[in-house]
Amino acid sequence: MVYFSRKLARLQIANKITMALDQKDLELVERIVYKNGDDIAVSIARSFERLEERTDAMESRIYSRMADVEVTTEGSRQDILEAIASLK
Repeated sequence: MVYFSRKLARLQIANKITMALDQKDLELVERIVYKNGDDIAVSIARSFERLEERTDAMESRIYSRMADVEVTTEGSRQDILEAIASLK
């Protein structure tokens, strides 16, 4: 519906003509939106599925990087403790 109103607004701007919609025009638009409603819902659902997959992948990468940082930090901690012990 938003797409249609934007297109209509562009038409009005491009032609500098304002046309009123008749009841039959509105009913035609409603039928088109109703027929395409399922397609739109499926498209939105697929978009959310892709978004969820990407979020899961990002979360996995973050946990992997956090584990790498933890390992590196633990190694550095051990090196510092050994250096301190050797100074004593």
